Amino acid sequence: MNKQEVRSRIDEIGIIPAVRAHSTADAMFAAEAVSRGGIPIVEVTLTVPEPYKVISYLVHNAPELLVGAGGVSDVETARRCLDAGAKFLASDGLDFDTVKFAAGQGVLMIPGTLTPSEVASAWKMGPDFIKVVPCGHVGGDRYIRDLKEMFPNVPLIAAGGVNQQTASNFIAAGAIALGIGGELIPREAIRLRQPDRIAELARRFTGFVNEARGR
Repeated sequence: MNKQEVRSRIDEIGIIPAVRAHSTADAMFAAEAVSRGGIPIVEVTLTVPEPYKVISYLVHNAPELLVGAGGVSDVETARRCLDAGAKFLASDGLDFDTVKFAAGQGVLMIPGTLTPSEVASAWKMGPDFIKVVPCGHVGGDRYIRDLKEMFPNVPLIAAGGVNQQTASNFIAAGAIALGIGGELIPREAIRLRQPDRIAELARRFTGFVNEARGR
């Protein structure tokens, strides 16, 4: 899958599930469960034990999944993620060297920002998307709406504070996609091995995105 295909998949689905777990087995379970719910995208956060192993496993055993890496903060980490098979990279902050590296590799990078200055600086680097995190704690969907007024051509991904009550509002405010972690993949559902619960949440969030886009 090339960079344009990765971008198109994220743009189409509008949701990037962030997999956070206490073990590699838990992470693999969560990724497979969310895929069953109709979201063929997962972002394996690097806080997961042996994250490169998880990325490699999913790439080789779940070909229908678009597998990326989250929490990528430096070039060496980015390189290891790509070696494991990650098709996109995401960060929670803005590291210029990592963004440049991803661009040089022809890989989609989603840098993390919060302030207007960070959004402007990140966009100059030429990424396909800009993540705003944690936008739920600095004004929520109103903040996304304000940023879109300042940067109408920048495709923003809202993350941090997205839940069932706010998902539609973030999309209606102008977010092109949502980054969702525990609200979509609850730790309890992982611990109790409840794939149907995660799949249902995936279908529910997909419905929120589609409904808001259809307004």
